[in-house]
Amino acid sequence: MNPKLAIANKITHTKLVLGTMLLLLLILGILSLTLGAFHIPLSKVGQVFMGDWGVGENLNPQEKNVLLQIRLPRLLLAMLVGGALGIAGAALQGLFRNPLVEPGLIGVSSGSALFAVIFIVFGSSFTFLSALGKFGLVAFAFIGGLLNTFLVYRLSSQAGKTDISLLILAGVALNALAGALIGLSIFYADDAALRNFTFWSLGDVGGANWEKVWLMLGISFLPIGLIIGQYRALNALAIGESEAYHMGVDVQRTKLFILIGSALIVGTAVALTGTIGFVGLVVPHLLRILYGADHGLVIPGSFFAGAILLTLADLLARTMVAPAEMPIGIITAILGAPFFIYLLINVKQIRA
Repeated sequence: MNPKLAIANKITHTKLVLGTMLLLLLILGILSLTLGAFHIPLSKVGQVFMGDWGVGENLNPQEKNVLLQIRLPRLLLAMLVGGALGIAGAALQGLFRNPLVEPGLIGVSSGSALFAVIFIVFGSSFTFLSALGKFGLVAFAFIGGLLNTFLVYRLSSQAGKTDISLLILAGVALNALAGALIGLSIFYADDAALRNFTFWSLGDVGGANWEKVWLMLGISFLPIGLIIGQYRALNALAIGESEAYHMGVDVQRTKLFILIGSALIVGTAVALTGTIGFVGLVVPHLLRILYGADHGLVIPGSFFAGAILLTLADLLARTMVAPAEMPIGIITAILGAPFFIYLLINVKQIRA
């Protein structure tokens, strides 16, 4: 086949897949705005956004308030967090060349959670920390995620190469240590902080507001763009680090961009919504099964697929036990844990 034609077909295929995902996300988003304990007819959703120019039934102020102040920011936060976790998982799997790697497994999420809990429990004791507000929480979560990521990376690296078995073992060890330190921090927490942590640790977007949406968007926009820009380098790294180096890839810079970018977006997500597991594991792996290992599709596709998964999980969390709500982290764990077990069985069969 003509190389130019092959490239054109590849670009067309990528656009078609991403466009289909975007359409599915929009449809799911509209359903999310209508369904819930307070049902809003689909015909009224458009009217609310059209304002005084809406046609048909008169707008209900209560419906307008629920849509614009509760459900819309919640939907956007779920999309942003799901997309951020998906793209971080895809980038880390590409960097370490292993489908079992995800932000939670190698310690990004637990490191972010540990530092976030330290800020929640002890931040009020220090005036300069409490003055930082949500920005302080995000900053602490980012530092914790970045620190844990670099510790795992250093423990699993030897002579410039990363041992995947050591990587996973180091991640498990640091996750256990972070869990113990979280428990120690909670030991000193008062009842209010303990309740907040309990719900926060399960993962939830129920407390979404426009401030959180803009904070997540503002902080994650640049690192997500940087990670997407590394797709060619990740394709080269799939062959091997030395091969990528001879192909002109700055391997160390690529590692730095992906590690810092992943820690920043995961840290922000953890700070705003708590720990939500398995999104970064399931999403990129499914895309590789369906569409191949080209990171030109996997990286941006993981953003859309992660947004779809978390939007669907939030919709289920709001409707399964309505009028109560189930923490979204429970839904993603129920969906993701069996898939992780399936991956482990698959890896064992390949090695056998």
